[in-house]
Amino acid sequence: MEQTLSSSMLENKLALRQLFGQSADFYTKDVTLAGVSCCICMFEGLSSIERLWIMMLDVASKLESERFTGEQLYQHLLCQTAIPMETKTVSSISEAQTYLTAGTTVFLIDGSTRGLVISTQSMQFRSVSEPSGEGNLKGSREGFIELLRINISLLRRLLRNDSFRVETMTAGQKTKTEIALCYDKNLCPAQLLRYTRNQLEQVEIPVLLDSGYLVPFLGRRGFRFFSGTGCTERPDRAAAKICEGKIVILVNGSPFALVLPWLFYENFQSMDDYSTKAYFASFIRVLKYIAFFLAVLLPGIFVSAAGYTPELFPPEMLYKIAAAEKSTPMPLFLEMIVANFLLELIREAGLRLPKPIGHSVSLVAALIIGDAAVNAGLLGTPVIIVAALTTICTFVVPSLYEPVTVLRLLFILAGGILGPIGMAALFFVMLLDISGLNCFGIPYLTPLAPFQSNAWRDVLLRMGWRRLSKQPFSIEKFEPKGEQEDAT
Repeated sequence: MEQTLSSSMLENKLALRQLFGQSADFYTKDVTLAGVSCCICMFEGLSSIERLWIMMLDVASKLESERFTGEQLYQHLLCQTAIPMETKTVSSISEAQTYLTAGTTVFLIDGSTRGLVISTQSMQFRSVSEPSGEGNLKGSREGFIELLRINISLLRRLLRNDSFRVETMTAGQKTKTEIALCYDKNLCPAQLLRYTRNQLEQVEIPVLLDSGYLVPFLGRRGFRFFSGTGCTERPDRAAAKICEGKIVILVNGSPFALVLPWLFYENFQSMDDYSTKAYFASFIRVLKYIAFFLAVLLPGIFVSAAGYTPELFPPEMLYKIAAAEKSTPMPLFLEMIVANFLLELIREAGLRLPKPIGHSVSLVAALIIGDAAVNAGLLGTPVIIVAALTTICTFVVPSLYEPVTVLRLLFILAGGILGPIGMAALFFVMLLDISGLNCFGIPYLTPLAPFQSNAWRDVLLRMGWRRLSKQPFSIEKFEPKGEQEDAT
């Protein structure tokens, strides 16, 4: 049962002391205002003591000759002083815990069953800087940070209209992490919003330290290579998605915002596409689609063709492949798997090492291991070239890195063991997985399958702004069904 505040300030203070134990950073200070005993409660490091005392000294100087009861003092401080108060007051111990851990100060008054919440947040946070994972040549250099309120303000500064809405809730039994649901009430489908809100309210997770923890709770259960929930570090990109009728979810402590629904073609878009010439943006977008298929299929096709249909290679290339194959002890498809594993190990080592040495170590390791493996006759030169090319293609579409890496290994196994038949069968399974994915009521391949005319406008290619501005894309015209109906 929830413990409510009593009219005794001492009992309330002791209850908070018991709740937080002997925490060294929990600060309490007894003061007297207008003849009433009061207590200041805060966490050092989350709240500013200096800012609080400046406000309290001003109030204390004006109330030296006044005498109030506890309830009268509560009403006077709430309504007749310039102290910045939160809109809600505290009426229970659990509410006091929530506000204290959020960086505010709780002011307990003897004789009142309600406590005041004073805005004294002073938490240390990383400054707004350029996102590391979504670099652009043009456009904004701002990226989300770990503090939720700052991230909301970055969105509010871009979306200065009366239809932008932000709802907050908490999740995580132990962390009580704050979540913000951001959307445009005029563009976001009602069923999508209702479904997302219900899913977030039903999240049962002990700790929530990153927005990625929420992804499994927002989609359907079951294994899928691709996800209908995307993420972004850029406020301008998040604002653009909200203007399309989508929902953006921000999590306190995470610089990555979730975007839903997230469609397949959005993995090949960037904010630079809309700042450059339309013909060049279309060229880059086609290049990204080609890179995706090369990253997934090229090693498998190479292994399958070399082992089952070598007549597809030109004679000069076939001779070199055969010569390299003779000088290595492993089958071709096993060589390709080993080469891909080595590249993944090098990437992981470079990622986890400190930045000053991470890039150097990964570059040296790639050169030494690649050169030594070829000279020692463990790996063939064609295999190294194909593996390196597919790795480069993988980084062209970074948001699909995880499914592309796993699918590439599966296609190598299918091509090496079953040949063209295995490649065709696995490609069919991949198409079924992509086309069968339902992103919160919208097909994942929209508007490619079923094909629509606007696929040429801003999906496969990008038309000029004069044409795009006449009919901007919005999911409002799609009627959500399926997953949303289950929730309602």
